[in-house]
Amino acid sequence: MSSSSSALPDIRQQLVLHAPVEKVWKTVSTAEGMESWFMPSNLEPVEGHEFVLEAGPFGKSPCRVTEVQAPHKLSFQWGKDWTLHFELAEQPEGTTFTLIHSGWDADKLTEFGQAHAIVRERMEQGWTGIVQKLAQVVGQ
Repeated sequence: MSSSSSALPDIRQQLVLHAPVEKVWKTVSTAEGMESWFMPSNLEPVEGHEFVLEAGPFGKSPCRVTEVQAPHKLSFQWGKDWTLHFELAEQPEGTTFTLIHSGWDADKLTEFGQAHAIVRERMEQGWTGIVQKLAQVVGQ
């Protein structure tokens, strides 16, 4: 690994949700849906829409929607460094949901002054539980 590149790998989570793509889309692309499995926000699935994620003890994170391809892809900038991508693909048994959390850099600190490398480890663990919660929510 060269010293010029300090990028850390994206966090990727993928699982098959036993729900139709429209239901999953609504759950990941609306404020009401997102609150049920992730965190409160005023998200709207509109490119350029600026919104806030209520990250509990970490306060309010400014976000901006960068891509919407309903009902298959939603991307948004989260805070100053990160991008989240939600990708949905229809399957006979439901919907494959892929979450990609990118923008990690070993040389950077988050807004909260923590090293990306440390936060990334924690987030990778955290996302595992979060996508499981999504599976529960859409499976109901």
